[in-house]
Amino acid sequence: MTRITIADAGRHVGETVQIPGWLYNLRRSGKILFPQVRDGTGIMQCVAQKNALPEETFNALRHLTQESSLIVTGRIREEQRAPGGYEMDVEGVEVLQRVAEEEPYPITPKEHGIEFLMDQRHLWIRSRRQHAILRVRHEVIRAIRDYLDSHGFTLVDTPIFTPAACEGTTTLFETKYFDDDLVYLTQSGQLYNEATAMAFGKVYCFGPTFRAERSKTRRHLTEFWMVEPEMAYATLDDVKQVAEELIVYVVGRVVENRRQDLATLERDLSKLESVQSPFPRISYDEAVKFLQEKGSEIQWGGDFGGPDETLLGEAHDRPLIVDRFPAAIKAFYFQPDPERPEVALGADFIAPEGYGEIVGGGQRIHDPDLLLKRIEEHNLPREAFNWYIDLRRYGSVPHAGFGMGVERVVAWLCGLEHVRETIAFPRMLYRTRP
Repeated sequence: MTRITIADAGRHVGETVQIPGWLYNLRRSGKILFPQVRDGTGIMQCVAQKNALPEETFNALRHLTQESSLIVTGRIREEQRAPGGYEMDVEGVEVLQRVAEEEPYPITPKEHGIEFLMDQRHLWIRSRRQHAILRVRHEVIRAIRDYLDSHGFTLVDTPIFTPAACEGTTTLFETKYFDDDLVYLTQSGQLYNEATAMAFGKVYCFGPTFRAERSKTRRHLTEFWMVEPEMAYATLDDVKQVAEELIVYVVGRVVENRRQDLATLERDLSKLESVQSPFPRISYDEAVKFLQEKGSEIQWGGDFGGPDETLLGEAHDRPLIVDRFPAAIKAFYFQPDPERPEVALGADFIAPEGYGEIVGGGQRIHDPDLLLKRIEEHNLPREAFNWYIDLRRYGSVPHAGFGMGVERVVAWLCGLEHVRETIAFPRMLYRTRP
């Protein structure tokens, strides 16, 4: 017997096949049963008629419980009213495990609180909405890699254990290493990316990063995934160009390949279809003036808070690029603007619809003396950065890069209220389980 996935049902119309999966839902109507089976690729509506099945099989199916595992056998036919456009006329059922009625599946069609659902996250990801979100996430990651791989970037993995801070010492997760040495969970792969860029020209790393921020906002996780391209012989303008092209490509791929998932999420596609080049661009100076006119209390020299980013993003239908932030609020490695040393050659991309910063990056310091000065100003241990300073001693060149947070991009594309739904098992200030 041919075994297929639900996603491939259209290629087997008129054939009798097997689909292994789980019972998603079951409607009963006298002598006809309508089980819905999910297999991870989709949901298949099945039709089981009493007069077409052995009595034992029909009764076993009639009393089957939600999320029981089964292999259903039947003939595939077209049915436009059914999910996915196809139905199966059931000819046989093999039940692998029946969920006990005294311990029923805990997530039912009724309303559940978010804390309950997060406690049941290992089961909640089976639901149609969560499934759609994680499929969009998969498409985002695949599109990111396809863009970078096809534009001359080499993937070079960077370490998760690091000896020093990258994004400031206040958000480091500290852990013991061998012989009681202390190391930290990486905040970014960027510093190591700079080393690999000097070897390969254009590189990227893609992996989990960690920030010990005691934040409970809808935009923050303590563990999140970030893609970080880095380029030798590059400037701030290259960062803007590559990041803009990447965002447009990713959004286009999601709109093209995940329309059904976006429909499940009731996402307004017109808002994503408008994400095209060119992106609007303003300076930090202009952004502060705009925010003050909108009633924000921000002063020049201050970093944007969540409400500030929302105000900036809501003024546009595509990401807004803000550049040349005060050097004092940027990381130690940012190159100062030669014409205005008080500002850094960095840029943030702020998503529309209130989703905040999705990309941050800029040009790195390539002068060893200036880098040493900045390390001292930030009270960082020089010995931990000796290898990083070496990059400026041996063939230093202007170079630049950026980081894109996957979860914030997915939240934006899916139209979600909170980033906790954008990753299978989120880690937040007060949540490390399941």
